[in-house]
Parts: sequence; C-alpha cells; structure tokens
Amino acid sequence: MNTSETLADLVAAEDVLLFVNAAITATGQREFRSDAVGQQLSLDFLHAYVRVNYRRVYASSLALDINDHNAVRIVLGLLETSGEASAEERRTEGRLIAARLALLPPQRVYRLFGEVRRAGINNRRTRAIMRDWLAARPDLGHDAVKYRGGVKTAARHIHLRCPEGAGPLAEVGAFLFRPGRLPRYEHRLLDAWRRAHYEQGAVAELPFTVAEGFAVRHGMKREVFLKRAAPRMTRLERLRTQEQRVVGDRRPEIDLTVMPLTRLALYVLSLPFEQRAARRTELTGALRTAARRAAGGHAGSWGRVHAVLDDSFSSSGSGQKRRRPLAVALACHHLLEALAAPGAYRGLWTSGRGDALLVRPWGPTPLGMRVLDALEPGPGGAAPDRLVIVSDGWDNAPAGLAGEVLRVWRKRLDPGRRTAVVHVNPVYDADGFDVRRLAAGVPTAGIRDAEDLPALVEIARFAEGRTGAAELHAYLDRRVALFLGEKETVS
Repeated sequence: MNTSETLADLVAAEDVLLFVNAAITATGQREFRSDAVGQQLSLDFLHAYVRVNYRRVYASSLALDINDHNAVRIVLGLLETSGEASAEERRTEGRLIAARLALLPPQRVYRLFGEVRRAGINNRRTRAIMRDWLAARPDLGHDAVKYRGGVKTAARHIHLRCPEGAGPLAEVGAFLFRPGRLPRYEHRLLDAWRRAHYEQGAVAELPFTVAEGFAVRHGMKREVFLKRAAPRMTRLERLRTQEQRVVGDRRPEIDLTVMPLTRLALYVLSLPFEQRAARRTELTGALRTAARRAAGGHAGSWGRVHAVLDDSFSSSGSGQKRRRPLAVALACHHLLEALAAPGAYRGLWTSGRGDALLVRPWGPTPLGMRVLDALEPGPGGAAPDRLVIVSDGWDNAPAGLAGEVLRVWRKRLDPGRRTAVVHVNPVYDADGFDVRRLAAGVPTAGIRDAEDLPALVEIARFAEGRTGAAELHAYLDRRVALFLGEKETVS
C-alpha cells in the first residue's frame, strides 16, 4: 500500500470515529460551553457528511451504542435517501433499521413516524418497516391510548386497514378515526379511556401520563390521584413523583437497585446533601449493585485501575442536561470499582474530595495534577494496569498540563504501554465536531451512559492512529453481525 492510500485510510478512520463520538454524546441540546443552535448545526453537518461519504458506516452505526437522538436521525436520513443506496445496501439498511426501532422507546419511534410523514417519505420499504413495527407491538390498544396522535399518524401514513366490526384492530380503528361510534370497547384500556370522561374511578386504570390530564379535568387532589395511580406507574414515574407521595415521614418503597446505573446516578445527584448522607447505605448499595450488573462478565477482570473523575464546575452541564457530566463520572466511578480486581481501584476527583456520594460541581479542572497522582504506583509499588479519565477535557488549572504529563509518561516512562490510558468524554464539542481530547496519543471516546464503558474502551483504541480503516470496518462488521444475529434469535 502506498503512502497516499495509507493516509486516505487514516483520514477515513478518523472521520468515522469523529461521527461515532458525536453520535454517542451529542443530542442537539445546550451544553455548558455551547448553545443548542451550535450543537444542531454541528450535528447536521456531520450526519450529511458521513451519510454521503461513508454510507455503509453511517448505517452500521445503528449497531453501536449511540444515543436515541442520533439513532432516529440516522434512520430518517437513510429512509430519505434510499435512492442513493444499492439494492444490497437497502436490504442491510432495512434489517438494521428494524432492529434499532425495536430497541427504541415507542414515543421516539412514533415521533420519527411523524417526521417521516412530514418529509413525504412514502416508498414501499418505508411503509413495510412501519407496518412491521406496528404489527410487533405487544398491545396496540395501549399505544392508541398513550400515544394516540403517533398511532393515528402512522396508521394514516401506511394506510393501515382497520375493518369495521369486532376484533382488536377494528376497535383501535374505531377509537382513532370514529370516536364515539361504539357504546363500549372490549379492550380494557380503550374502554377505561371512554369511561374516564365522566367516571372518576376509571382514571386510575389509565397509563399515568394520560390519567394526569383526566385527574385535572375532574379536579382530583394530587395526593389522592397519585396514591390511586401508583400501581400503574412505571419505575421512573414512581421515582419522579416520590417526594409528592410522602405520607408523614414515610417515603414510598422504591427498589433503586433495578435502575440503570447512569439514571440512578442522576437521581442521587438530584438529592440534597442531607438526604444523601442520611440514606448513604441505601444509595451506595444501590449504585454498587447497578455497577456490578453493568460490569457483567467483565467484573474484576481489569486488574489495577486508577481513575481521574471530573467534578469541576463545568460538570454541572446545562439547563437541558443538568448534572449529566457529573452523573456519568459518578456512575463510572462505581463501574470501574466493579471492573477492577478486588481492592485494586483508586478514584481521584478533580476537586480533591474523597466522598463520592457527596460530590458536587465546583471549581476549576486541574486534570494534570490528578493525572500525576493517578500514575503514582499503588500498594506494592506497581503502576496501574489502566488509567481511565472521565472529563469534558477542559484542562485549565494549569491549561494543557494533563496532555503534557501523558505525553512525557508515554514517551519516557512507559514506552512499552504497560499502563493502558483512555479518556472518555461525556460532552460534545460543537466547534470541534468531536469530543475534546487531552493529547494526540491518548485514545478518546465519547460516552453518554457509563454502562457502555467496556465497549467504548474497545472503540477508543482505534483513536490512537495505529490502525486504519480496514480494522475499523472489520470491527463494525462484527458489531453489525452480532446486533442482527441477536435480534433474529429473539424473534
């Protein structure tokens, strides 16, 4: 391979990693250092650039741990430009789209179908994908009540046949397009919705988000409504309304251990310091249980792990992503503890705090000083096997010290790479079209949920510049095969 081909491969690999990092971290919302408009413009450019130049990679990204916002954008982009793909590409894309839609929350899928209709995308493949997804829904009557507008839009777009007469589909059709025509419905939720217009007792039978509107309409007291609705709430709805359902000094029982790790970390950080301290055993136990579950088969396999965790003021995030960077750092702290060998983990916060449960966004970002501390040998004089840095990359006390420390460490003290160093960044830098990096030789990956950390460490190795497009494409092909294979097994 000549020099120009090698250079082209490296550029292609960098472009792909750039997009993957953006698709994992960016949501088009305001961040601490950039507004929503800048985020959206940056994402618009990246999606168009990668779709046009690397369509195969663009579609393959659906098999990676990208966030739902970008997964929806990729699906819409592929459906909008299906004429630019070959027949074989369309077949693969169709399978990837169907597999990804099955994993997305239904409300996002219904919003996507609304965008498809507004964009006028009405080819046979699109209608088939929508029809198959609707057919696979476990209870279309439930969806018709909870996401009425979305189901109605999708049914119209694919010309869903809802025959008159008896049967579940006939009732859904009557509910959506001929309301008031049937005196009652056989489907329990459809009939509860009908009765809730005049019968207060039927309100508690409805999904919580639908029932809230009827409760206001009937003038029900909030406490009474929440007590009646509690059995039908989702786990997150119970958590959000927990403080409103306190009876005397007694808080309702909620099993925090079943919550996803990053979501649980966000909840912990939303609590006042007094509550965190008072509930220390419960909250710490729940975080460790969630971390062990997220670690899975990797638990205890990473050897000696040292971590630098960013709790500087910028980790407060923004009004739209409140405390999200700090929550990712807190979740990673507990996950890395589970991944490390027993007793071989050391977590260092940039603020110098030693109590992870009481962290708060505060002060500058002295990453360089903390990296120096983290590279110090642990018990027995051994250097860490892994150094993981969780930060937005704005090293400013003093500026650039972390990158210089890591450069000298790698070049002079550890040229054999005995210590694996990786930087995971939860914040998308709209101006740079990527997550901010600490140093050229340090692999960096975007991260949204701490649960994805083991997979992201594998992706990050491609960012070191020692591998080209061939290795990266082989990795993507493996992820696609695994993604589609798992879906086929489930179905």
